[in-house]
Amino acid sequence: MRKPITDLIHHPYVPPAKFGSPQVGVYKASTVFFADVAAMRARDWKTKAGYTYGLHGTPTTFTLEERLATLEGGTECLLVPSGLAAIALVSFALLKSGDEVLIPDNAYGPNKALANGELANFGITHKLYDAMNPADLAAKLSERTKLVWVEAAGSVTMEFPDLPALAKICRDRGVIVALDNTWGAGLAFAPFDFNGSGQGVDISIQALTKYPSGGGDVLMGSVTTRDERLHRAIKLTHMRMGYGIGVGDVETVLRSLPSVALRYAAHDRSARELALWLEDRAEIAQVLHPALESSPGHANWLRLCGAADLAAGLFSVVFDSRYGTEQVDRFCDSLSLFRLGYSWGGPISLVVPYDIGLMRDPGVAHWPHKGTLVRFSIGLEDVDDLRADLEQALAVL
Repeated sequence: MRKPITDLIHHPYVPPAKFGSPQVGVYKASTVFFADVAAMRARDWKTKAGYTYGLHGTPTTFTLEERLATLEGGTECLLVPSGLAAIALVSFALLKSGDEVLIPDNAYGPNKALANGELANFGITHKLYDAMNPADLAAKLSERTKLVWVEAAGSVTMEFPDLPALAKICRDRGVIVALDNTWGAGLAFAPFDFNGSGQGVDISIQALTKYPSGGGDVLMGSVTTRDERLHRAIKLTHMRMGYGIGVGDVETVLRSLPSVALRYAAHDRSARELALWLEDRAEIAQVLHPALESSPGHANWLRLCGAADLAAGLFSVVFDSRYGTEQVDRFCDSLSLFRLGYSWGGPISLVVPYDIGLMRDPGVAHWPHKGTLVRFSIGLEDVDDLRADLEQALAVL
């Protein structure tokens, strides 16, 4: 007779099928069972037709991938541990020694750091280009260029490039173009079908850490494509690098995803209201927000995002040059509702001061302002309370 512990581990009870609830079931697995040896040998981990091992997907992770692909207008999606991991996965999957990648100078900083570090160590070179000047991209493409990154809006300085023009330049030269779509979140514009043209980027990555999660408590990224060949190449690298996602985090994003459009719009409304208010403040030299006519690339934003009329919850301000770094730091420290912290897309408003001189290459694009820049991520607090917090902190100046 078997011992109770064995019966516990091999308990025969199976819950009845067809259980329905608002949330998807959470399947935690490293090991996946097969009915027999034939099934084990026949199963292919490279498709979603079945399950082979937890690292290659469960019903829970497959569900999130499929929903994200739908959100962005793609057909295939892979999950990775962070937005930066998504960038790294694409680069490692598509580049080899002797290849070159082009990155906009105003891109997310760790993308450039990856190029300066690991990619350079592997014999992969890179160039920075001015995202606001398509001719600069065209001039820097070479036979060695195998991948071009684009980003909208630009990190921190919020310039909005002419994405269709940049993508067409790459397409005409047969170069793969990958978009960091974290700002757009699959909502502000369709990354694979600009303005119904049927043309777009080849790959869209997101830091799901931001709007899809919405809580400031999850690290995750995604890589979405419409091209089966590209997807297969990326998936093979995904397997070889051993990328895995905690299913509890997947559950969290699945729970948040149905409200992403509502939250995105709420962040956007408050951000625009505060950006317009700050535009009239004497302490501020310029407000950088794609939906404002005075912001670089506004016309590009209007053409691409005008139909949806969405612009996320981020904007930056350049303080008047009479205020030095110490005074701007004091402004940031004086805020009470805005917390000092990186990332964005969560319920709590955030603020970060930046030294743009340390972030931009003056040989690529000229930064016109000499004042100190501060980026705001607008949360879900009442906008009047946020304005009052900004006003009391500006008084410190």
